[in-house]
Amino acid sequence: MPFLILVALFIGVPILEISFLLKVSDVIGGFETILFVIFTAVLGAYLVKQQGLATLAKFQHEANSGRLPAQQMLEGIALLFAGAVLLTPGFFTDAIGFALLIPFVRQFLIARLLRSGVIISGGAFGQPHSGGADSANGSQSANGSSSANGSSPAKGSVIEGEYTSQQDPDK
Repeated sequence: MPFLILVALFIGVPILEISFLLKVSDVIGGFETILFVIFTAVLGAYLVKQQGLATLAKFQHEANSGRLPAQQMLEGIALLFAGAVLLTPGFFTDAIGFALLIPFVRQFLIARLLRSGVIISGGAFGQPHSGGADSANGSQSANGSSSANGSSPAKGSVIEGEYTSQQDPDK
């Protein structure tokens, strides 16, 4: 099913863009349409750069505070996608790209993807993993730890302790 959606997008979006570009060029002229497409690409690249630098600063602040900057990572991916579609010639893709540049729209879409399960967030070290998904080499337990043979640790318990290395005096 996802393959069919991708095929429909790769065929449908260019057809939509070409037909829309032709209709706009009939109204305002071909040269003006080309200038407008170039203008939206340049403006989009500038805005993506500004938003990206702001997101990078938030990312660094979260990381320096010892928190996992998951929201900023997802926003960075959304901005990367926005930049890609803004550089793609056409008005439909530009509308999607400019919409992703609006912070509350971007955050709403990220939250929606997280709720729908399209994106699964995992816990940081020592925190519960919310997805509980199987990894490629083994399974992941409720506390986020995994084992190579697919078996989970005994009741998901973590044993904490301290140790000291002692040298054997005979050596």
